[in-house]
Amino acid sequence: MTTNLSSTRPARALGIGVVALLLALLVVFFALPVAWLLLAPTKTASELVSAGPFSFGGFGNLATAWRNLTSFEDGVIFVWLKNSAIYSAGSLVLTLATSVPAGYALALTKFRGRGLLLSVTLLVMIMPSATLVLPLFLELNKLGLIGTVWSVVLPFSFFPFGVYLVYIYFATSLPAEMLEAARIDGAGEWRTFTAIALPLARPVVALVAFFSFVGNWNNFFLPYLVLPSSQQFPIQVGLNQLLSTTPSFNPVAGAGLNITSPELALSIIIAVLPVLVVFLFSQRALVSGMLAGATKG
Repeated sequence: MTTNLSSTRPARALGIGVVALLLALLVVFFALPVAWLLLAPTKTASELVSAGPFSFGGFGNLATAWRNLTSFEDGVIFVWLKNSAIYSAGSLVLTLATSVPAGYALALTKFRGRGLLLSVTLLVMIMPSATLVLPLFLELNKLGLIGTVWSVVLPFSFFPFGVYLVYIYFATSLPAEMLEAARIDGAGEWRTFTAIALPLARPVVALVAFFSFVGNWNNFFLPYLVLPSSQQFPIQVGLNQLLSTTPSFNPVAGAGLNITSPELALSIIIAVLPVLVVFLFSQRALVSGMLAGATKG
C-alpha cells in the first residue's frame, strides 16, 4: 500500500505541474494582452513605447483619449455602435423566428426531404462564412439591397448553427410522449409547438440568441462589402476605418488627426463592452442551454 502511494505521488505532482504550465501559457498568450489593452488608453502614444507595458499612465491621458475618440468625425463611433445594435438585434429577432421552428420541425416532425435538409444544414454550418460572401453579395445586388439595412440583417439572420442546436435539444431532451398526448387531445402542430415545446426550450433559445448576437456584433467582412457609407458602418467596420487613420499605421491619412494608439485601444475596449455585458448577464442561461441536451428529460 505504501509502495503504491509513493509511486502515485510523483505522477500526481507531474500532472499538477503540467496543468500549472498550461495555465501559465494561457496567461501569457491571453490574459497579458488583455491587461495591456486595458492599460493602453491611460498612456500617451510615446509612453506606450517608452514606459513599461503594464504600467498605469494616468486618468488625464484616459480623458484625453476619450475626447479625441469621441470628436473623430463628430462622434461617429456612437453611430457605429448604434448601427451594430440595430443590425445585431434585428437579425437576432429573425434568427429566433426561423431557427427555433426549423430545429423543432427537423427533430420532431416527419416530412419528405427531412434527411436531405438536415444534411444541407450541417454542411452549410461547417462551411467558412467567407465562402458565402460572394454569392450573397451578387444576390443582394440583384435585389437592389446593397447599402441598405437589409443587406446586413437578412444574411445575419441565416444561422444554421442555431438550427442545429435547437434540433439537438428537441431530439434529445423533449419527451415525445408529451407531444403525442397533446396531439391526442386535439392540439395542432403549431399549438403543440408554442404551448409545450417552446416554453421548455427557453435554455437553448437563450443559447442560440447569445451565439447569434455575438456573431452578428463581431461580423466584419460582409458589412465591409455591402455598406458604402461610414454612417452605415457597424462598429467592427468602423474600427477598420479608425485604424486606417491612425498615424502609427497610416502616416499619410492620419496626418493632423488626434487618433493615435491610445485612442485605438480605447475604441477596441468600447467595441467589446456590449458583448461582455451580454455575457455577464446571460451566464446562467448559457450554462442551462449547454447542459440542456446532456441528459434526456
